[in-house]
Amino acid sequence: AASDVYKRQIVSFGRAGASPALMSACASKNIGLSFMSEGGAFMARVTGVANGNVVVRRRQYRLADSGEEALKIASSIIAAKISNSRKILERHIRDYGGRNDISSVKKVSNLLGYAKSDAAKARSAAELRGIEGNASKLYFSVFGEMILNGDGAFGFEGRNKRPPKDRTNALLSFAYTLLAHDVQGALESCGLDSYVGFFHTDRPGRAGLALDIMEELRAYIADRNVLSFINRRQVKASDFEDRGVNGVILKPDA
Repeated sequence: AASDVYKRQIVSFGRAGASPALMSACASKNIGLSFMSEGGAFMARVTGVANGNVVVRRRQYRLADSGEEALKIASSIIAAKISNSRKILERHIRDYGGRNDISSVKKVSNLLGYAKSDAAKARSAAELRGIEGNASKLYFSVFGEMILNGDGAFGFEGRNKRPPKDRTNALLSFAYTLLAHDVQGALESCGLDSYVGFFHTDRPGRAGLALDIMEELRAYIADRNVLSFINRRQVKASDFEDRGVNGVILKPDA
């Protein structure tokens, strides 16, 4: 069932394999089975027979091909993403405003309020991508100020990926990878085509709709938990391996 999707995903990192019998069992029970490199790069996904009916997918394809309708959906997604990112900042302001200098966090929160409104009324896909990119840069420009464990091991100077160059970015990338596969499984269980999106346009091998839907979930499900893991010291510097040009990754036990 779609409601059980978060309990029905297996994501394998590194060299671990799976027997044909296991892959068949996962496919028959609608359990998503994905294989990733140690650094989080997607390699393969095992799925069973597609769910849903052709009418649902044809409707999805028509909407995706309609510039005006696709823009409406994409604008709603990005406005929600910016709103939820802003709420993470507002929560920090509420909890720590009396103890820390939060002037820069307040400034960015205000700017994101304007960005949300701009996204909701974007006049083109290109304009919307610009708004989203600028809002993301603003948000991550103060993300490090919400890291409060004080030991310096999780310093954050901006978002980087493919590969992540520090421990905090490694955690973010890991959380986003798991979230993307959960969303992809949920979409497929509902009979939608996870590869045909509205904001993330068609690209071979990219699950565009899954990336669309996860946008507004990033802050609440991924970012907030990453901050909690760090600030509660549930992760430590020794939980990571620095591979130089190949980036920083979580160790298997971590």
